[in-house]
Amino acid sequence: MSHPCQRDGDDWLVHCYLQPRASRSEVVGEHDGALKIRLSAPPVDGAANTELCAFLAKQFGTSKTQVEIETGHTSRRKRVRVRGASRRPDFAG
Repeated sequence: MSHPCQRDGDDWLVHCYLQPRASRSEVVGEHDGALKIRLSAPPVDGAANTELCAFLAKQFGTSKTQVEIETGHTSRRKRVRVRGASRRPDFAG
C-alpha cells in the first residue's frame, strides 16, 4: 500500500481519515492507508473541512488558500491537494 502523503509534481496529495470533535487538532497515525487526523471542529456546516485546510496549511507551511479538498467533502475520507509547501512535515514521509 502506498504512503498517505504523495508528491504530485510540486504539489502534495494527502489521503486523510478524519475524526471530528476531538479535544485538539493533530495527526495520530494511519488508518486503512490514510493519514488519521483528529480535528477539534465539528462536522457541521463545513467547519471540519475549514479546520482541516487550516491545519494542513500550517503543517506544510503554506496559506489556507493553497489547500484544496479534491474528494470527500461530506465524508470522513478525503483527498487533499497542498500547493506551495515550504516544508515537509514528519508525517509526509
